[in-house]
Amino acid sequence: MMQSKTKTLKNTSIAFALFLAGLTTLNAQEKIDGVAVVVGKNIVLDSDIDKFKQEVELRSEGKVKISNCEMLEELMQQKLLAHHAVIDSVVVSQSEIDGRVDRSIAFFTQEYGSEEKVVEAYGFNDIEDLKKELARVQKENLLIEKEQQKITEDIDVTPEEIRVYFKGLKEKGELPEIPAEVVLNQLILKAEPTQEEVDRVVNKLKEIKKEIEEGASFKLKAIINSEDPAVAQNGGKYVITKDSPFIKEFKETAFSLDVNQISEPIKSAFGYHILQLHKVKGNQREVSHILMQPQISDEKLKETKEEIEKIVAEIKEGKITFEEAVAKYSEDEETKNSGGLIVNPYTQEPSFELTRMPPELYPRISELNKGDLSDIYYDETREGEKMYGVILMKDKTDNHTADLVQDYVRMQQFALAKKKEEEIAKWTKEKIQETYLKLGNDYKDCTFKKDWKKENK
Repeated sequence: MMQSKTKTLKNTSIAFALFLAGLTTLNAQEKIDGVAVVVGKNIVLDSDIDKFKQEVELRSEGKVKISNCEMLEELMQQKLLAHHAVIDSVVVSQSEIDGRVDRSIAFFTQEYGSEEKVVEAYGFNDIEDLKKELARVQKENLLIEKEQQKITEDIDVTPEEIRVYFKGLKEKGELPEIPAEVVLNQLILKAEPTQEEVDRVVNKLKEIKKEIEEGASFKLKAIINSEDPAVAQNGGKYVITKDSPFIKEFKETAFSLDVNQISEPIKSAFGYHILQLHKVKGNQREVSHILMQPQISDEKLKETKEEIEKIVAEIKEGKITFEEAVAKYSEDEETKNSGGLIVNPYTQEPSFELTRMPPELYPRISELNKGDLSDIYYDETREGEKMYGVILMKDKTDNHTADLVQDYVRMQQFALAKKKEEEIAKWTKEKIQETYLKLGNDYKDCTFKKDWKKENK
């Protein structure tokens, strides 16, 4: 509740490494793995190949099939990058590692419901055991990413290179199909609670604070009163660091308290909280909180809906443009100053592939044409905000074969990615020759794209 929200197998395996971190650790009861390969000081186990291969096929919904030899080559590439990142003195800070571990734990906890269930699902002894393994995996991921960045940091593409790249694809009949895309703008009006309701919630939290200070159980009070969905599993308790993906107000308060101290009510996007600090361990804080959200009356919801209906009518009558209406009326801070432009959360681009967009968004706009307004819709965030909105289909393009002019930015990205891949391939060819490599017997008959079997020559 409190957490703030390619084709190339190389990228796939990096992306899946976090998800597989808990799965790639051997339990004491399991038989010892065979070693598939040693790359420098890094090893790849037989089980690593099996698990990454299964995950690639699962995440691609069966569309990508990969052999053990292909998977091994992909993993050798990663181990080579990690090995030379250490040789090149690539720096990975503990705070970077901790931040990723905390985000991983938060994600897994949200998926499974509690830290205890995460530990059980991945077969670890306790949460610290899991964090230790995640830290190892995330350190290697960061080393790989930073070494790739180091290798390609001076790579760029000129307009002529983009043109030549496009011409080459065209001559070979390999121009990519660009899917239908849309650009969307939104106008949002929020239904806010009355001051009386806010006062009621704040006073209730102050009352609970006093009862706990007089001896009542914080955990019991949280279970009875807190509106954090995770309270049933964790009793309102969290372990956080300054890099944890928790909202700013929550972290600032947690790190300002003395042990056993209870905060005054604080406001966040989720509502109002009181926090108690239980324990300090290094850069970690063990805290509990109680969350209460002011209720919004049906009358206030009705007023908000009627207000946005009037605004939409003015837009349709031509009295005001959509962008002017957003600037004047919209209450969404993220989009108000950009004419309501919705940014794709997955790509950070101002466009969405029509068939690959958030499931709650697609039905609202799937039948719209360029320039159309959606029906007014009701929405409610996980933070408890209630609102009405309307969407403008600002632009829409149909499925088409890539065009150099129309899709210049995309072709620039493709050409740059290819040039970077070529640079890494050149680097890999050189580094293989100066790196210790030892293939397991089961993989010596594999056919690789690169000279990984140099020791057999």
